[in-house]
Amino acid sequence: MELTDGQKEVMRSNSPLLVIGGPGSGKTTISILKAAQIARDELKPGQKILFLSFARATVSRVVEAIETEQDVSRQDKRLIDVETYHAFFWRVLKTHGYLMGFPRKLELLAPPAEAIALSALRLKHPKKPATEEEKQHLLREENIYRLNLAKNEGQICFDLFAPSVATLLEGSERIRKLIGLMYPVIILDEFQDTNVDQWRVVKALGQTCRLIALADPEQRIYDWIGADPERLDHFRTTFGPQEIDLNDDNHRSAGTDIAKFGNDILTGRFRQCSYNGVEIVRYPPYPDPAMSKLVSEIYKARKRLFNENGSNWSLAILVPTKRLTRQVSEALLKPPAGMQPIPHIASIEMEAAILGAEIIAFLMQPSEYQDQLEDLIALMVNFYRGKNGDKPTKSALEEANKLQTQFLDYRERAQRGQTIKANSPLVKTLSTLAHIRDEIQFSGNPDEDWKSVRNALEKGKCKRLNEIAKEARNLRLLGRGTNFRQTLGEDWLENGSYLNALKITKEAFIQEHFSSNSKPESGVVVMNMHKAKGKQFDEVIMFEKWPVKPKGQPAIHTDRYVRGNSPDAADSQTLQNFRVSITRGKQRTTILTPSVGECVLLKGIN
Repeated sequence: MELTDGQKEVMRSNSPLLVIGGPGSGKTTISILKAAQIARDELKPGQKILFLSFARATVSRVVEAIETEQDVSRQDKRLIDVETYHAFFWRVLKTHGYLMGFPRKLELLAPPAEAIALSALRLKHPKKPATEEEKQHLLREENIYRLNLAKNEGQICFDLFAPSVATLLEGSERIRKLIGLMYPVIILDEFQDTNVDQWRVVKALGQTCRLIALADPEQRIYDWIGADPERLDHFRTTFGPQEIDLNDDNHRSAGTDIAKFGNDILTGRFRQCSYNGVEIVRYPPYPDPAMSKLVSEIYKARKRLFNENGSNWSLAILVPTKRLTRQVSEALLKPPAGMQPIPHIASIEMEAAILGAEIIAFLMQPSEYQDQLEDLIALMVNFYRGKNGDKPTKSALEEANKLQTQFLDYRERAQRGQTIKANSPLVKTLSTLAHIRDEIQFSGNPDEDWKSVRNALEKGKCKRLNEIAKEARNLRLLGRGTNFRQTLGEDWLENGSYLNALKITKEAFIQEHFSSNSKPESGVVVMNMHKAKGKQFDEVIMFEKWPVKPKGQPAIHTDRYVRGNSPDAADSQTLQNFRVSITRGKQRTTILTPSVGECVLLKGIN
């Protein structure tokens, strides 16, 4: 590639660096070339460069970029380690966590398991604490519970990673020097999003490592979890870096006005009547016409992309909320007006899908029915306690308690020789289990056998198992050639059954949290706008919901780009999130908004 003046300056520098630039400005690319240069000219035997980023998707993209970068030799590529912050923190904790009072052997408490452990505590408090004091009180209670789990049971969750590693590094010069010897240079991607504990880690690392921070202040969309608008100033003050600005560069969407439009959204002043590569589409504000318009825009985008790129293309459908992600996904599977379904991947919160997968895996194991029921009920109870992550609903927890009560009643009756109540929902659960036990013949093909169990749950008479199967459909770990599928297959070959299916499934999800090998998304992908950060697609279609007008009532604005579609809610976080979503597109971004009650950010643009 032809380097810009700013990128050449990065290559010449030998000091700590702060590289600032917007979406597609080449920050990542030049950091890879810089890492290769350092690997070639400066590293001693046994040393490497460490590249840290927040999202696994970004890590995968960086790994792919390193592999395909022709200006980096194979030997230099092997000297660049690319990880998420979490993966790096986990390595430090497993090695040195005993100094914090943790057991020598630590086990990751993944988000679904953490949600289960904390569900009862969280239900004692209002869904949204009324005051900042109430919020801080709840956070303190949760952190005490997490710390006790780590120290007493060796189970440590993600929220403890950064503060624990920060305390370790601040208190141990020896550990800092060890990391500095291994990684004399560390590249910090998306630095503007570091929270207070992550910044503590960075400050400690900077005592023994040379730091290169990559940042875009206008992509700081995580203030709600502790990102600080002053973070770049903190870095300047602490390390006195050479600062290089790449804001005038645009490599991702070159030849379009996508980046320019995103920048104009931030200022609220449109410098052009129209923008090359950006289209605003207004749709009739009613359910079926709205979804029909979205589907038709996807049809057109797919055709464009196929004509230009053949089968190698990506199209993101970005929506404002998790709820709308599910609604759009369901609409694409069953579009209105007899339109053809659209195959796609929906990127949703995975707690329910993971807990549902554990139940399917359990039912694939060879076990007698009498031994199976109590353990299965425990997994189903966990499903309802953990399916909503860190926001458990009262109805879900009540369902968990109800299921547990029904099972205890069943067991007591069985011990007394009495029959279970005929109208108990547990009867329908037992009927579905009997079908799986008696009628499903496993073949040794993990994909087919998994689907057989899932389909049996989905078609059975138990509504609880129906829901579990539906959630498990959102998994993507069983694709052809995946490690998960391969390990299940090996389990079958070794034992003549899926003897360890549940253990394999749990371990697969742990590994997925730290994996850097996942391929970039392809085809049609539906996701929440926040999840698109750090990613890029050939085209992007953004979609928000229409205003709902109850008879005689003011319009209700839910699932909008701007909360309530109110100008007063268009704060810096909202504007930055909108800009990030717009600039994910390399060739084209299409923004859908209702023709009545259009997005307040788009007024005055055609």
